[in-house]
Amino acid sequence: MKPLLTVAAVLACIFASTFLILKLSGVLTVDDIEYFLQSASDINPLYVAALVIAILFADLFIAVPTMTVTLLSGYFLGAVVGGVSALIGMMFAATTGYIISRKFGPSLLYRIYKDEQKLSEMRTIFGRHGAFVLLICRAAPILPELCCCLSGATKMPFIRFILYFSIGTVPYAFIASYAGSISTLSNPKPAILTAIIVSGGLWLVWFFFLKITNNSKPVNNDITSA
Repeated sequence: MKPLLTVAAVLACIFASTFLILKLSGVLTVDDIEYFLQSASDINPLYVAALVIAILFADLFIAVPTMTVTLLSGYFLGAVVGGVSALIGMMFAATTGYIISRKFGPSLLYRIYKDEQKLSEMRTIFGRHGAFVLLICRAAPILPELCCCLSGATKMPFIRFILYFSIGTVPYAFIASYAGSISTLSNPKPAILTAIIVSGGLWLVWFFFLKITNNSKPVNNDITSA
């Protein structure tokens, strides 16, 4: 498990650095996002949908508050249109991350780990646990982008990747969007409760998953040729 965690940590640092840069520079804040969406809503709801998609796609390259954007999408567009818009943005980012990492990821993995045996172990571990990780990847910021990149870099079959990522992401998008649609400035309680319950629940699953996998036996690298 150690090689996979090492690569995950390196990629997480890369994504986290974009969040810190934006946070410290004040270039893009939650208030800015809300202002942009409000301005777009005053012109045409289609602009809101396009902006939501663009912001969530940008999450692949710069860390943005996905839950907040999805809640706002539901608030401005309604549960269905808001959910679809958020989902398109998330899926677009995920697919792009997978494709880029599938093409260029192996060279990055080799830069971090030059030991072919370690790389083989990492692919085996992600092949064994990757599906479940994709299901719960919305548990924490940065984790979805990280999982998409690892899926591509370890050459997980695309159909398998998109299936499990979708199972974990579709409910997330529509639940958050619905919560945003029934929230108001005077009553933000549905949005707040949804953010706490969904994020907290997924985080607990992620926490126990890490405990279980860390306590499991190491992968046997003695592979017998067929």
